[in-house]
Amino acid sequence: MMSLTRTRTCFFVYCFLSSLELPVTSQTVVQAAQAHSAGSQVITASLQEDEYASFHAENPAWKFNHIAVDYRNGNVYLGAVNRIYKLSPSLEVQVSHETGPDEDNRKCYPPRIVQPCSEPLSLTNNVNKMLLMDYRENRLLACGSLYQGICKLLRLDDLFKLGEPFHKKEHYLSGVNESGSVFGVIVSYGNASPDMLFIATAVDGKPEYFPTISSRKLARNSEEDGMFAYVFHDEFVASMIKIPSDTFTVIPDFDIYYIYGFASGNFVYFLTLQPEMGNGPTTGSSTGREQVYTSKIVRLCKADTAFNSYVEVPIGCISGNVEYRLLEAAYLSKAGAILARSLDVEPDDDVLFTIFSKGQKRRPRQASQDSALCVFSLRKINEKIKERLQSCYKGEGTLDLAWLKVKDIPCSSALLTIDDDFCGLDMNAPLGVSEMVHGKPLLTDAVDKMTSVIAYVYKNHSLVFVGTKNGRVKKVRSRNTG
Repeated sequence: MMSLTRTRTCFFVYCFLSSLELPVTSQTVVQAAQAHSAGSQVITASLQEDEYASFHAENPAWKFNHIAVDYRNGNVYLGAVNRIYKLSPSLEVQVSHETGPDEDNRKCYPPRIVQPCSEPLSLTNNVNKMLLMDYRENRLLACGSLYQGICKLLRLDDLFKLGEPFHKKEHYLSGVNESGSVFGVIVSYGNASPDMLFIATAVDGKPEYFPTISSRKLARNSEEDGMFAYVFHDEFVASMIKIPSDTFTVIPDFDIYYIYGFASGNFVYFLTLQPEMGNGPTTGSSTGREQVYTSKIVRLCKADTAFNSYVEVPIGCISGNVEYRLLEAAYLSKAGAILARSLDVEPDDDVLFTIFSKGQKRRPRQASQDSALCVFSLRKINEKIKERLQSCYKGEGTLDLAWLKVKDIPCSSALLTIDDDFCGLDMNAPLGVSEMVHGKPLLTDAVDKMTSVIAYVYKNHSLVFVGTKNGRVKKVRSRNTG
């Protein structure tokens, strides 16, 4: 189990912890908070015991959306409304880059910078939707809400704009304005070939414009014409998955919300929150019924250009008699020797620390404060996927992926060996797992809702830092229970 060893109250008011970053050294912890009110946002660095530094934007309206920390030197990059900031490890401003506002309209597709738009234009803020470090090319990918989600590629040293591709449809990554609607994972293949960028995004009812998940070329030249092009694309197959129009007849406002993403071994993973599909259009929220949601982990092979390896697995957590099914946050770490014994895994195995809210219904005005910190063994998730693949290729069951295949499609039998690195065929794909994988509950809180999490291993212990809605940071450590 885990024991709560320390609680620290942040000195900002009316805020919740939206993201946390791992310490660059054992003395420095960086944390960010997003205010509920219209006041300025604050990022705080714990430099040493009881010594802090802080930074807030010069304009209170420029709320912080994303944070990235360069593990090599501790520099902090902030994606905010209308600005990208580079800060020192002690949160001193080194340079900033203006990203907005500008004249725009969400209905302009292609955006007005490509062709004239008949829709009325207005001065629009640019919300940062994705901030990724591309260490190999020494650049920052900063994608915003303007112009259907185009991205800037900025030099890490001084935020000089290296490129801003916008003239092809592949350059528009997401039309959703809300921060956190896009998640990206960079996959490297060594010096012989360019990196790939896996992009997962909510589509906001525009599946004809935006795939919900895709893999893109990350060209070394930031001005190259093929930047963000699909890794593979022909008349029949592409490196993407789109939400079918039939799905919207069942749930008119269906979407997939991506909470976290990472690469491990030969696979890329995304953690999602999505509406459960019913047996007909009565499930849609437009009927007045409350929509039920489920949390899932999606897995793809890094080298799969046709997405035949797509598998998704429902995940959740139970503590006592309470079910926690609404995923809030997640973080990939190593188990460490002490937690590994409790999970029956190896110390160097990957584990997922997750935050779930109680239940399966999202009620913004009456949201439950009850939440749980749970841990999953990635090895055991992969074992569950392997079992499902083996049974499907024996012809057992259906593909069980209702949002993508509205009709049940039976699995097809094939004589082949499915090992740990099996990447699918053009049959029995994409595939869903019906049986839920349950995480191990470590901590619950019914009063101060947990909203974010990071973790790392120190002297065989898994140290977990949890951020709460009321602006508190809880430090949790593993303890062997035998």
